[in-house]
Amino acid sequence: MRFYARKRRSPAVNIVSLIDILAILLIFFIVTTTFKKNPPQLQINLPDSKAAETSPAQRNEPLVLAVKNAEEITLDGKPVKIPGLAAALRTATVANPSRPVALQADREAPFGVVVGVLDALKAAGIRDIPAFTQPEPANP
Repeated sequence: MRFYARKRRSPAVNIVSLIDILAILLIFFIVTTTFKKNPPQLQINLPDSKAAETSPAQRNEPLVLAVKNAEEITLDGKPVKIPGLAAALRTATVANPSRPVALQADREAPFGVVVGVLDALKAAGIRDIPAFTQPEPANP
């Protein structure tokens, strides 16, 4: 008795269903990808420095650039605005080149204003800028 011999089928992979799965995965990754966005502006409260040391006494008092907030910026006690700050710094440093410039920024000063002041310092050609804070009051 002879049985019917079936032809052996070679194994095959159904590619149509794999293409569907690939399309779904591609759509999923495109939708869930986070695209580069501008970083949000944050208000940063900088901490006090407990280990900062006072600088040794200098012969010349520094030219103090104080930043309280966006409206209150003073250069050696005289109010100044950010657009005219670079010119005022150039004038002050030309008048007395041995007098260093020191930056005193308040904790409440917006970071964008401080960056604008730093840009003005760079535009005026001032590179080394010491910064200082107010000493903490002693607890009774």
